[in-house]
Amino acid sequence: MTGSPVEVRNSFVTLPMTRRPTFSNVTDILQHDETRVATFMEYSTHGRRADVPLQYTMDVGYTVSVNIGSPPITYNLLVESSNSMTWIGARSPYGSLTSLTTGYSAAVDYNFGTLQGTVFQDVLSFTDGLTINAMLFGVASTPLNIGFDGTLGIGPRGSSRSAIQNENIQGGTIPSVTDLLIWQGTIRQSVVGILFKPIVADFVNEGELNFGGADPTKYIGNLKYARMATTARSSLHWGINQRIYYGNVEIMPRTAGVVDCGATFLYIGSVAYERYRAATGGIVNAANGLLQISDQQYNLLFPLDFYIGVRIYTLSPNAQIWPRSLNHIVFGVDHDDIFLVIKTLPANSGTECNFIIGYVFLQRFYTVFDAHRSRVGFAETEHTYDDTN
Repeated sequence: MTGSPVEVRNSFVTLPMTRRPTFSNVTDILQHDETRVATFMEYSTHGRRADVPLQYTMDVGYTVSVNIGSPPITYNLLVESSNSMTWIGARSPYGSLTSLTTGYSAAVDYNFGTLQGTVFQDVLSFTDGLTINAMLFGVASTPLNIGFDGTLGIGPRGSSRSAIQNENIQGGTIPSVTDLLIWQGTIRQSVVGILFKPIVADFVNEGELNFGGADPTKYIGNLKYARMATTARSSLHWGINQRIYYGNVEIMPRTAGVVDCGATFLYIGSVAYERYRAATGGIVNAANGLLQISDQQYNLLFPLDFYIGVRIYTLSPNAQIWPRSLNHIVFGVDHDDIFLVIKTLPANSGTECNFIIGYVFLQRFYTVFDAHRSRVGFAETEHTYDDTN
């Protein structure tokens, strides 16, 4: 991992970093996603801007390094958009001279396992210019065999409610990182901007997390918003309404679903998926479960258009396929094989969460989670129409 010195400009903090991720096999990636989708379905039924660098691992997701306690211990946390609670202790132990225990218990089920333990308060810092003096977070009582130390929750307000096992906490929720930054006056709005980038051949990947507002230098054109969905399932997460067209044919009418940083692929309902499969001519590959197409079929692919709010966001033909440079590493197949990144939701997913927008979409756009105004925004970036796949 490499990094440059902290750069302070226009009263916000930026620390650009890169990481060369380790890629697991297709079984791990698909199981990671399928478990996450199942977790969504089960869980959902029941002034200044601060910028933080992200690092990406395909089999895990984007992570950010934080320092907690005194003396400070560095933890590598998964950026988690499905829940607003922050956790540590999944891998590295916690010990600090400045820690305060609340005595409250908490537990959250994630696709990688269950984090359960006690809620503590301590000092958390991202960089020399960004510190939370009274951060509340869970400390896992049992370590997990995973590649990171916990989670940094950026889910909407209230998404940690089911985690707390003591209703004496106001509203039954733990304040999020964004809430605490507002309360101490670091930022003014409960807004999180996210920049992902497509994976390139040498596996170097970068990202940026913006607290308090969108960074206009990270996107092209106008940033447009859609109101958050109000259906029971989607409203617990960063839910939106959209419809999808393949070429000039509607394959999914307007419906509600979730925007999720942790999912790798893009999931749609079974009816929409079958329409997409038939239109592209894709055949399900028995080994990895993805739709596979020929070179000729790839040359005939139409754009996949997402009608979100008042704007259309397009996945080009190249954005609809898995990076072929990773075929031999992840799938163990020929470099020239072509796989589509659209998958189907489980048949029992119901009618309130009919899609999950994952990394394959988000890497092409700048994304904003705006809890202040209950909306989600997108804008094109310099990578929206890359042909890197």
